Amino acid sequence: MDTCLAPRENRHVTYAGASRRRIARTLTAAYAGGLLSHDTFTLRVDQLLGRRVVDPASLVGDLTFRDKSNRLKARLSRLARARWGPPPGSASPPVLLALDWTGGQTELLIGRHESCDIVVSDLTVSRRHARLVFRDSKWIVLDLRSTNGTEVNGIRIGRCEVRPGDSLLLGHARLRVD
Repeated sequence: MDTCLAPRENRHVTYAGASRRRIARTLTAAYAGGLLSHDTFTLRVDQLLGRRVVDPASLVGDLTFRDKSNRLKARLSRLARARWGPPPGSASPPVLLALDWTGGQTELLIGRHESCDIVVSDLTVSRRHARLVFRDSKWIVLDLRSTNGTEVNGIRIGRCEVRPGDSLLLGHARLRVD
């Protein structure tokens, strides 16, 4: 049909397979960054390629990358805490979490239960709250579906790399990574 209006383009139409490619790129980046083990990466890629219907949240929903937008959110969160004070129940100074960066220990369980490697007695911490895994000279923190969640530098995570100086918030218990 010929009209007097200028032709319009729909720039937001995605091409076939775009979502799968985006998820595959995210999984590859997570594997390269040490967030996923080889077995987990293989399992998730098999699920991505083997199913007709894919739930992106189940494949990449727990991955948290350290990018500039996360740094900005964390900085804003720190500014808000400096201006209005810490969140309720977290007035105590952070506890120092001294991690072995040589690889002598590869896995630590954090929680309220006495069988955990790191016992935190705060009632807002789940019995099995988070797991720290040492992989490729990096420590990765994984939230174990805890009730009150896990934050790294003010950002809620499912799985994320931690570095010296980072602040972990487990429920209302604050830990500082060293």
